[in-house]
Amino acid sequence: MPAATESLDLKLWTVLAKAYDALRAQAFAHIEREGLTPGEFGVLDTLYHKGPMLLGELQHRVLVTSGGISYLADRLAARGLVARRSYAADRRTRELALTAKGERLMQRVFPDHAAVIKAALAGVDSERKRAAVDLLRTIGRAVAEVPLPK
Repeated sequence: MPAATESLDLKLWTVLAKAYDALRAQAFAHIEREGLTPGEFGVLDTLYHKGPMLLGELQHRVLVTSGGISYLADRLAARGLVARRSYAADRRTRELALTAKGERLMQRVFPDHAAVIKAALAGVDSERKRAAVDLLRTIGRAVAEVPLPK
């Protein structure tokens, strides 16, 4: 690979990482003020928008390990925000769902969370946001096709 291309790839990685870190800091600061960890919020957010789901499916959506999702589910259940319940398709299996308390929390927190992200990105016009979404989707798909290094 020519040095210029290699340098461009590394520059893209650096800029992407810094942009993510800056936006993540804004979003996570809000979540933490609400007394939630980013992982806990990820679980609550997913259940709020997608409804009850099996722990394995939730694990893949939130991008944590199987032990991590169990830990998060236990912590949220102890706070009364989620509950494990029977899964209709297989009674031996359990799914996780928001409780009424968890639903009320997300109804209060999510609009503020979305507003924090909107404010953080206010300096970027809509056309550039759409272009960024398209570009990042393209990058994500291209990278997903590359075998992981051994």
